[in-house]
Amino acid sequence: MAQRRALVVGLGISGMATALSLTQSGWDILVVEKAAERRTGGYFIGLFPEGKQAAENLGIFDDIHTRNAEGKNWDQQPDGTQAQVGGFIDQPGSPAGLLRGDVEAGLWQGIEGSVDIRFDTTPTALVHDGDTVLVTLKNGATGQNVTERFDLVVGADGLRSTVRKLAFGPHEDFLLSMDAIICAYEFQAQVPNYQEQDSVVIAEPGRALWVFAFSDRPPTALFTYRTKDVDAEFRQKPAQVLRDRFAGLPNNAVLQHALSELDAAKESLFDSVQQVRMDNWSKGRVVLVGDAAWCLTLYSGMGASAGLKGGYELGRHLKNESCDIVNALLMWERSLRPLIRKHQRLAFLKREFFVPSSSLAAWIRRMMLRFMRRQAHKTAAGINGAAYIAKAR
Repeated sequence: MAQRRALVVGLGISGMATALSLTQSGWDILVVEKAAERRTGGYFIGLFPEGKQAAENLGIFDDIHTRNAEGKNWDQQPDGTQAQVGGFIDQPGSPAGLLRGDVEAGLWQGIEGSVDIRFDTTPTALVHDGDTVLVTLKNGATGQNVTERFDLVVGADGLRSTVRKLAFGPHEDFLLSMDAIICAYEFQAQVPNYQEQDSVVIAEPGRALWVFAFSDRPPTALFTYRTKDVDAEFRQKPAQVLRDRFAGLPNNAVLQHALSELDAAKESLFDSVQQVRMDNWSKGRVVLVGDAAWCLTLYSGMGASAGLKGGYELGRHLKNESCDIVNALLMWERSLRPLIRKHQRLAFLKREFFVPSSSLAAWIRRMMLRFMRRQAHKTAAGINGAAYIAKAR
């Protein structure tokens, strides 16, 4: 039997996890990426138990560099005072704090040299032809088009997926707006007057600024705010939009530092917050993974973990060379749906955590952060106490 061949579109977390898992399951893989080179760095993310387990299963967990900060987490009050609270990594599941690029770097080590990768390349047409898919690929540098045949096509190309548009229809048919905007980017230097590993958040009804610290590098920032007219937010440059939206925010020094860092940032993500809702993630031998299929959003915090798990599980379901590929895709989707449905719903609750909708929601959020800090201290005290008893014995 000839080796089965798959096209994976997208060199992000979901795409590389899928490519690695399929390779380990005996598939011949071609990955295409629209960017001219592999992206590095990125914004703050958390890696939850589901993601850690998938990385272990893929054999790349030890290659993922985690950066949990050991500093304090400061919550700025409307009157300019501040209180020490729990941080992102103190929430249930104890996620590891790291950059998106840290996960991608670990995955890259897993696939480099074992799969064919073409940069500056995008699909322009997909046609089912019996038990295969004919895909036309365009090279952005040369303009050349080639058509190749695959047993499977995987769209792991993000929120506005080209594969989804070609195979399933317009983006508008699948996007659910959360009426919010985010802007995420890397700092070159910590906020003045804070320790290197301190995190800071300023949140009030309708808008918030988060500064996420790391153990061994400058922080990243997340601006987020609510709006009913998302399209209107793209009529000016992001920096000007944020200056207008965040005018008068308490603790202006933190805000001004964040805005100056945005002006100097090489890359930033400025986008609307939208989930992808689909009745089916596959059609014939075309399947979507990660943000292209479900997009849990940054509010969920589970995007990287779900992308790793989805990619790993897809390869596992397609491991048997004699398996019915279409049926295997349906079984894969059935196994993942409960997890994705749960976190899509939770994202609407977590939105209140990231950017409260009212003064009451802001107060509840503040109390939750303080409770998280107390729980984290109790857990740490318990671990230290157990370690002391074990040493004494």
